[in-house]
Amino acid sequence: MSSSAATRELADGKLLVDEPAPSVVRLTISNPAKRNALDHPILDAITATLDELSSAQSKTRCLVVTGAHGMFSAGYDIGEIPEAEFEERAEQLVAHPFTEAIDALEAFPYPTLATLPGHTIGGGLELALACDLRIAQDQIKLGMPPAKLGLVYSHTGLRRFLDAIGASRTRELFLLGRYVDAQTALSWGLVNRVASATELEGLTLELAAELAGNAPLSQAGNKRVIAELLRAEGTLREKVEEELIKLRRDSFASEDMREGMRAFAEKRPPRWRGR
Repeated sequence: MSSSAATRELADGKLLVDEPAPSVVRLTISNPAKRNALDHPILDAITATLDELSSAQSKTRCLVVTGAHGMFSAGYDIGEIPEAEFEERAEQLVAHPFTEAIDALEAFPYPTLATLPGHTIGGGLELALACDLRIAQDQIKLGMPPAKLGLVYSHTGLRRFLDAIGASRTRELFLLGRYVDAQTALSWGLVNRVASATELEGLTLELAAELAGNAPLSQAGNKRVIAELLRAEGTLREKVEEELIKLRRDSFASEDMREGMRAFAEKRPPRWRGR
């Protein structure tokens, strides 16, 4: 997508911030060497920028999140973590800066719009799902690969998918671990609009301008009501939540998780051991 002359570069140039329309701020993930994978600097920069844009002094009324180089995001940047350090560092990445960035995105008081110009995978898909609306380029793939990697996904992340696409589609997405095309994602409600590559930016700016131009008290109020209603339906007992968190942590320490990562890197079928 094109950028304005006032583009700021954050996270060593891996996150770009510009204002493509009045009261609209756009965050563009730009990490081409790793297919726009989300690392600590990118996630920290997203959180810091959202905190800034949420302040009372900010005039931002719509936030757009997108990716450069024909990709939205390939998810967490865990592929380069040495195996000996994998358990600790992978959990640190996923549990802290990623969760903080997602929480900051959901807490942003005005409408958020994810524009997906290319493949949107794993944590990248959850990042997009944390936005209020999503527009996908019509030739892209979207997917959740935990089943192929030996990972138990977070219960908070799974709740976002249940809220968006229901239990049946969430099971299909996570248990099969296959990618779906943009039209399937549209029929599921995983995205709200599909556009050609040439129409994507125009549709994004049209919707962003409309969102930014609506009554701010109404936008913030309705967004808050929707969020609280969904949150009330997803409340877990404390003991159950602790059990689900343990399942996830145990998966990071498992032999299967290490084998899944090795097999992915070596482009071969994994040899699961169930431990």
